[in-house]
Amino acid sequence: MNIDKKIVDDLVANDISFVTTVPCKQLAGVIEEVENRDGIYHIPSNKEDEGMGLCAGAHMGGKRPAIIMQNTAIGVTINTLATLIQYYHMPLPMIISYRGELREPVACQVEMAVHTKALLAQLNIPTYHFHWQRDVEEFDNILKYTFMCNKPVAILTDANFWGGYGDQ
Repeated sequence: MNIDKKIVDDLVANDISFVTTVPCKQLAGVIEEVENRDGIYHIPSNKEDEGMGLCAGAHMGGKRPAIIMQNTAIGVTINTLATLIQYYHMPLPMIISYRGELREPVACQVEMAVHTKALLAQLNIPTYHFHWQRDVEEFDNILKYTFMCNKPVAILTDANFWGGYGDQ
């Protein structure tokens, strides 16, 4: 199974037509698939909180948005999540590379991983952790849940889910 294609197929099947992304090595294949997919308007963002603002605008314009980002920027998104996305009950699937977990080769990534789940829990954001490739089978149901309850939802995808880095 091609995981990048499965993720984007599920986005399209759930009528997500606007996706903003912030560059990430782990998510590069998904980002490329989004860029090449007809029916998805892709806008790269400079920062994650800017991307959430773009998603809010897309939602207000009648589109179903999603954001693709790293967990290392969760801290800078807290204000936007609480005072815009959550306050106005906007559904927002957040596909997040969970840097700093098992099979992560970059030590400085670990610090944000220690705080990611706690910050999302403090904001009462439902969070799903994809550690095994078979976990992607739940993605369609998570997207349906997001739009049913009008909430942001975090899908954390760690290095193990993506197959690690190189020959580790």
